[in-house]
Amino acid sequence: MNAREVAAVLEEIGVLLDLKGENPFKSRAYAAAARSLEALEADLESLLRKGHLQKLPGIGRGLAGTIATLAATGNLPYLEELRQSVPEGLVDLLEVPGLGPKRIRIMHEKLGVDSPGALRCACKQGEVAKLSGFGARTEEKILQGLAQMGKHAGNYLSSEALALAGALCERVRALRGVCEVEIAGSLRRGKEVVKDIDLVAAARVAPGVIRAFTEFPEVVRVVGSGITRASVVTGSGIAVDLRVVKPAAFPFALMYFTGSAEHNTALRRRASAQGLKLNEYGLFKGRRPTRCADEAAVYRGLDLPFILPELRENLGELEAAESGSLPELIASEDVRGLLHMHTRWSDGEDTVEEMARTAASIGLSYIGIADHSPAARYANGLDANRLKKQAREISAVNRAQKKCRVLHGIEADILVDGRVDVPAGVDLDFVVASIHSGFQMGEKEMTARLVRALSDPRVSILGHPTGRLLLRREAYAVNIEHVLAAAAGHGVAVEINANPHRLDLDWRYLRRARELGVRFVISPDAHRALDLAHYSGGVAVARKGWLTKGDVLNTQSAARLLSSLRRPL
Repeated sequence: MNAREVAAVLEEIGVLLDLKGENPFKSRAYAAAARSLEALEADLESLLRKGHLQKLPGIGRGLAGTIATLAATGNLPYLEELRQSVPEGLVDLLEVPGLGPKRIRIMHEKLGVDSPGALRCACKQGEVAKLSGFGARTEEKILQGLAQMGKHAGNYLSSEALALAGALCERVRALRGVCEVEIAGSLRRGKEVVKDIDLVAAARVAPGVIRAFTEFPEVVRVVGSGITRASVVTGSGIAVDLRVVKPAAFPFALMYFTGSAEHNTALRRRASAQGLKLNEYGLFKGRRPTRCADEAAVYRGLDLPFILPELRENLGELEAAESGSLPELIASEDVRGLLHMHTRWSDGEDTVEEMARTAASIGLSYIGIADHSPAARYANGLDANRLKKQAREISAVNRAQKKCRVLHGIEADILVDGRVDVPAGVDLDFVVASIHSGFQMGEKEMTARLVRALSDPRVSILGHPTGRLLLRREAYAVNIEHVLAAAAGHGVAVEINANPHRLDLDWRYLRRARELGVRFVISPDAHRALDLAHYSGGVAVARKGWLTKGDVLNTQSAARLLSSLRRPL
């Protein structure tokens, strides 16, 4: 097992210990060791061989032995014992939004709840509300979470699917006879949530590739297997389809299976109007196939420039291609710095210095620390005195290193009446204003709340504008058009929050926002240094929303960014 796979096992052990009600220090130790392995840049096997594993934070002699066993054998008797001791349904309950191990354990012990179905029944009968520390409101939220869970069953975050798809592509690419392999489907188009993974490979002889694919260690069930296609289910539950075609057909198959269906239909209609036939096997003039080395050549065969996968939704991309007005989309390398991240000063895991050092290592020239404001008591929000102390630490970090400039900001709560929770008397570089509570307001009230916050002259950026958590919480009710117009009118930048669970603002609003004059900032909302890399997911959202480098403020230098941002008074 590699470091990432071992980390996943340690994380599972920590969760199972919490569900059993074991000493919390024990479960936290496993969680801390998992985080260390997730952040590991060196090779795990090398560390084990040299005996250096215990030099990692949170890993002592006992955990080092556990990790060594997992890495060598892929098995751990202790984990199997834990799995046997915890009802399987309790683990399923962790998928219910807002439910943690402690509450699950209480409901199991007091009410015998051991599955989502049993929990729904207990809530419907009013039994959960009677438990100490729960109440009717909690019971109502649990029912809402169960409904949300059912609605999104069978869907997966793109970040999770991309990691798996990338690993599978590498395995397929290494198989004998494979010339090319690429991710296709909605994942390649940059959708934030996907139902499955599509892979397309080119090989002169397909059966051996298909057979080897069905035997990959990630595969737990083969749904179907033929000469050129296999459908499997992986250990994470994600279904994967692999199609193997001849090398000459690869560009056409990749285009077809990338989709979308609407984009493909429009292309086929265009081909037909030109006396051609387009399908997953080729582009034909009568029976004569057109040789195309890649997808770009297929588009040229239809008298079009190459259309990037992210744009293939039949939302005007063919018309833009025909008129020569396709945008030059922003790329990850265009991003020069990141704003909105948290440190140990509030609810983050790493120090200011660690965030700056990691940012520099991935090529960023500046970051903006934005820990929580006082209203966020649950997140150890900073009052004016602590903000001033933090400012001194940031100044010291900037003096000690010159590779990555650290800007000082705050993520200020937008209160229910629209006031923004910014402590007075502190000199800040920027203010991110975000909603963290009161999600149940009606559309009219929520819109007024946000518009009032945007009128505050101290606000620089509107953070995670709709409050959604993918697969867990819907966006709150709001007239997003009014909010975006207000942001543009007041000169407030709108965040594309790159946290894999948010990806908020939704890409579907970006083109309209740009028409209204909105400026954007891509932010990782990182709570540890490792999460700074999430910004690439925000770039993917921006690309899907047709944004260019010029639309995103943090593609500028720190000095130009600060002159472009609305600065706190």
